[in-house]
Amino acid sequence: MTQSTTQPGPDASAAEAEVSLSGVGRVFGTGTAAVHALADVTVEVPGGRFVVLLGASGSGKTTLLNIIGGIDTATSGSVRIRSQNLADLSDRELTDYRRTTVGFIFQFYNLVPTLTAAENIQLVADLAGAGGAERTAEMLDAVGLAERAEAFPAQLSGGEQQRIAIARALAKGPSLLLADEPTGALDLETGQSILGLLRHLNQDRGLTLFLITHNTEIARMADTVLHLSDGRITEVTTQADPAAAEDLSW
Repeated sequence: MTQSTTQPGPDASAAEAEVSLSGVGRVFGTGTAAVHALADVTVEVPGGRFVVLLGASGSGKTTLLNIIGGIDTATSGSVRIRSQNLADLSDRELTDYRRTTVGFIFQFYNLVPTLTAAENIQLVADLAGAGGAERTAEMLDAVGLAERAEAFPAQLSGGEQQRIAIARALAKGPSLLLADEPTGALDLETGQSILGLLRHLNQDRGLTLFLITHNTEIARMADTVLHLSDGRITEVTTQADPAAAEDLSW
């Protein structure tokens, strides 16, 4: 695998960037109790990239992902998605951004236990105005679980639940897919399957994928790795020949 490594900074022109962060900081608390979760984060990511946020616990990965996803807001700097500054959005516009532009995938699935697999997906499709039952069937097929449509979460394996969570995230038709440790609760074989699916969706649908991990092995799959430490991007690694999911081991 060939790699080129650069220091933090833009890796594409602003015109090409799907996500553009400039001087982003996030402070929790005030005075002597202030915690600087992020400091001066500057990077540009073109559309369609598989980006891994790599770092130890507390390095700022989740805070950065939440800011990109519009769940949290930066206390300094700017966050632009396709040139739109998130700070300029009203509360309603920010809600629309989260509902239609961003798909979220978490470590612990967060499926509604009283709804079937299909109903979990259709709930999001309906909220996003993305096609209801027809869209749901398409997403179930995309993650290879059409035959499990009527199963409840408790009847699904961990890997199946995560696939349904991915289908739910896709149901709104997002351009950004944000995944926070999506294989953290899975064994190696199932984790490889989920990562392979995410890579396929990234390539087949042109989605820009940001994935959080502390696992350097998983980072081998990325087009771009953002190394975080103490709230800062310490290194940006571009990988010309990313590893396939089945070649990973941890």
